Amino acid sequence: MPDPILQIAGLDARYGDFQALYGVDMTLAEGDVLAIIGANGAGKTTLMRSIAGLIRNGADEIKFRNVPIGALRADQVARRGIALVPEGRQLFPSLSVEENLLIGGRSGRQGPWSLKRVYSLFPILEERKRQPSTSLSGGQQQMVAIGRALMANPDLILFDEISLGLAPIVIRDIYRALPGIVSQGMSAVIVEQDITKALSISSRVYCLQEGRVSLEGASTTVSREDISRAYFGIE
Repeated sequence: MPDPILQIAGLDARYGDFQALYGVDMTLAEGDVLAIIGANGAGKTTLMRSIAGLIRNGADEIKFRNVPIGALRADQVARRGIALVPEGRQLFPSLSVEENLLIGGRSGRQGPWSLKRVYSLFPILEERKRQPSTSLSGGQQQMVAIGRALMANPDLILFDEISLGLAPIVIRDIYRALPGIVSQGMSAVIVEQDITKALSISSRVYCLQEGRVSLEGASTTVSREDISRAYFGIE
C-alpha cells in the first residue's frame, strides 16, 4: 500500500463554543481519492476547512507527509502542497476569469498545471478568460474554482461539495474531467452529496454523522445498507 499522504488522528474542531468534529480519524494514501459523505451539518465542510488550515487545530491532529500541520495558517498549508476548492466557489468578483486563475499560481510551486493546461481541461474558460468571473454560469464558476486550485500545483486537492447546485449535465462534465485532474500521483478528498458519484470516483469512503466517523471502507465493498445506517444514524 502507498505511504499515507494525509493522516488525521483524534481531530476535534470547534467554532467558538460549538464543537463540530469529535475525535475524527482518517488516512489517505498517496495517489488515492477519498470521498466524504454525510447529511447536512455532519461536519464535512469543517473537516475540509481544518485540513486546509482555515480552522486551527492541534498540530498533531493533522499530518501531511508525516509532518504536523494542524496548527498552521491556511497560507502555510497551501505552500506545503494542499489546495482547496471551497464550497460556493468563492471567486474574486472584481477579477476576470484569467486573473482568478493566476491567483492560484502565486504559491510558486512547480508542477504540470499551467494556464494552458487548465484551458485544455476546460476550454470554455479560455473563451471567456476576459470576462468577470461572476458573470459566468454556476458550472463555469466551479471550473474556475477548480482551475485556480490546480494552478497551485498541489499534491493534495480538496473538493468541498463539488457538484452542489449544478445542473446534471455540468456535473457530468466535471466528473468526466476528474480522472485527468488526479492523474500523475495527485491525491484528492471529495465531499459529495451524491453517494453514487462519490463511490464511483473514490477508492475509499468515510461517512460523517454528527461530527463523528460512522462508516469507513473501500468504495467498492461498502453496501448501501451500511451507508444508509451510517448516514442517518440508524441502529
